[in-house]
Amino acid sequence: MDLTKHDRIAKEIAKRKDAEYHSDRGVDIRTRIQAIEVEVDANNPKEGVRQLQGTKKARYLAVPNELVKEAIEYTKGTGVGVMNEHGRIRKRAR
Repeated sequence: MDLTKHDRIAKEIAKRKDAEYHSDRGVDIRTRIQAIEVEVDANNPKEGVRQLQGTKKARYLAVPNELVKEAIEYTKGTGVGVMNEHGRIRKRAR
């Protein structure tokens, strides 16, 4: 069975971060210092940001390369950072 775009991105970032991908409820990838939520739907960045609420770790929204600009714009003023689909930080979390 083929991986969904969400699963592919999440697994790649988890591997790079030496972390585990949690496909169940909650934040997708949790490292010691970061909480990373993968969002592939351009029409629903709000859900990814909502998933990150309540964590004390640096919060990041990971999106496909083609959605990076939109995600940066959407997360302005939220404290949430943005990563591309390979885990490269495009906007730092506050």
